[in-house]
Amino acid sequence: QVQLVESGGGLVQAGGSLRLSCAASGRTFSSYAMGWFRQAPGKEREFVAAINWSGGYTYYADSVKGRFTISRDNAKATVYLQMNSLQPEDTAVYYCAAGPRVGTLVYEYDYWGQGTQVTVSS
Repeated sequence: QVQLVESGGGLVQAGGSLRLSCAASGRTFSSYAMGWFRQAPGKEREFVAAINWSGGYTYYADSVKGRFTISRDNAKATVYLQMNSLQPEDTAVYYCAAGPRVGTLVYEYDYWGQGTQVTVSS
C-alpha cells in the first residue's frame, strides 16, 4: 500500500515556474514507477510525465517536453515535477500516481494522490 500526498501547486503568471512534490508513505516507494497526470475542468485526466523506479528513465507528454522535468529521491520517498515556462493551458489539477512500471494511461497506475491545483494566469 502506498499513500501519496501532493504539494506545491498555486497561482503563477505565464512564463513562471512551479515545483510540485509528491510524498509517499510506505517502505516500498523505490519499487514503484511514478507518474504525474493532470486534469483540467471538463477534460479527461491526461498523462504528463513518468519516471522509473531508479530515476534512470523518464518519459514526457509532447505538450510538456522541454519545459517540465520529473525526478525522484528514493531516500525521501518523494517525486518532483519541475514546471518551467508555464502557460495558461497548463492550468489543471495535478496528480501523482504510483504503479508497477512506466506508463501513460490512468489504468496503469495503482495508487493516486488527492491532487494539487495549478493555475497559470495570462
